[in-house]
Amino acid sequence: MRLPLRSSAGAIAAAIGLLLTAISPVAAAAQTPKVLVIGIDGLLVSKIAEAKAPTLQGLQRTGTDARSLLYAGPMAATSSGPGWSTILTGTWPDQHGVKENSFTGNRLAEHPDWLSRVEAADPSRDTWAAMDWKPIGDRIIGGKLDTKIVLDGDRDGYVAHDATIVERAEAHLREDKADASFVYLGQQDIVGHNKGAASPEYLAEIAKVDGYVKRLLDAVAARATRSAEKWLVMITTDHGHTPGGGHGGASLDERSTFVLATGDGVPAAKPTTTRLVDAAHTALTHLGVTPDAKLAGRSLFAPVTDAFEGARLKPAQTEQIPASVLGWTQELPGGWSVDNAAMPAGGVPEWRGWTLTSDAFWSLTQGGQNRETFVRGRGVIAVADSDEWADTADATGKKFDSTLWTPADTGTGSRLKVDLTHYYRQEGGQLGQLLLQVDGGTPAEVRKWTADTTGGRESVTVQLPSGAKTARIGLRLSGVNNWYWAVDEVSVTRQP
Repeated sequence: MRLPLRSSAGAIAAAIGLLLTAISPVAAAAQTPKVLVIGIDGLLVSKIAEAKAPTLQGLQRTGTDARSLLYAGPMAATSSGPGWSTILTGTWPDQHGVKENSFTGNRLAEHPDWLSRVEAADPSRDTWAAMDWKPIGDRIIGGKLDTKIVLDGDRDGYVAHDATIVERAEAHLREDKADASFVYLGQQDIVGHNKGAASPEYLAEIAKVDGYVKRLLDAVAARATRSAEKWLVMITTDHGHTPGGGHGGASLDERSTFVLATGDGVPAAKPTTTRLVDAAHTALTHLGVTPDAKLAGRSLFAPVTDAFEGARLKPAQTEQIPASVLGWTQELPGGWSVDNAAMPAGGVPEWRGWTLTSDAFWSLTQGGQNRETFVRGRGVIAVADSDEWADTADATGKKFDSTLWTPADTGTGSRLKVDLTHYYRQEGGQLGQLLLQVDGGTPAEVRKWTADTTGGRESVTVQLPSGAKTARIGLRLSGVNNWYWAVDEVSVTRQP
């Protein structure tokens, strides 16, 4: 059945205000953490601004509005199976094994959903989930939750089931302990498929979802025990939609995702380093459940320490990329440098040597070459891309040869520990090298790569010569029209 939507501006502001009301230090000491995750299938976040969606728009202004991009093939399709597996388990498709909606070859048994992790850590907590895309309940969310409501929207239709889920979730959020809850709504995706994200029907469905979100926030605000609780509410989606309808491919609209957070102590912020795996990690952290090493995410509110994030990115110079996509610079943060002495003249200027760039910009240079799969990179990344650089006649047959140098380390200790998140794709005679330079001397190779990496975190420990005062690390990529090397969150520390 269709339930009425309550949408006056004053009531919406009041609901958001109640949810975000500061708790006094005395009360805060006794606060019980609670988490609600609202999953809206196929919601293209850029369309919220065009819809009559005062609740979501208000939360974007007052909460943490984190937007990011998904992977694409060959890692996984931008479809619901991989998307909800990623959101709920906090792991990427190369971990949980879901690449499309058949779930063939999945490893979900090794990567439980965050609600099941809460239940396992403390069975006294109330875990609750309701969904009407049946595979979420049958495949992704475990069977030991206190309450799991699985409806079949594909068989029965999503309109009535979405309304039922919201009605039951309202009662649950008002009356139950509601320690860890997940609410899924599926009709937005159906409208996207049938009418397209550019349609008025798609905007009308966002308006309906906006009313549903308000009702859930009102239910939280109306709890009798609200003042003794610390709430975190996150709203998210599994993928976007094309203007004409559909998803599964590698366009920015299809890869578009977001995590919109509100609650006690949640700041008004627009972080640029969030990834979709962070929703599960943030939920567990808020509830005091220690995420294990299998999780790929981090808290949505973790401080950003990566030096690359201060870069001022600019529009394309020669690449055919819309000016609205800011994405590259060769101005480096303090202490960092690039040695392009061995680089020939010519080539695509955006990629002449190491460049700081964004996922959106880099992946738009050319599709079908796996650039979309460096999902473990966050925000601004450093890229050496000999393939893109060579896309001009004056670079044909010339050798790309560039080294990115870290700041000099002047600490004490006999070793350097180098940590980096990277994605190295090998072709032909290409060579990726980790170089060490001590006290300004001749650089020496300490590690090399001649086979693909999968985009993970890697550590290398380098022994320093006796008496070394300063040391720095270089990342050198060389080759003739080969592939690329992308790196992020590089840290160098001196150890005993």
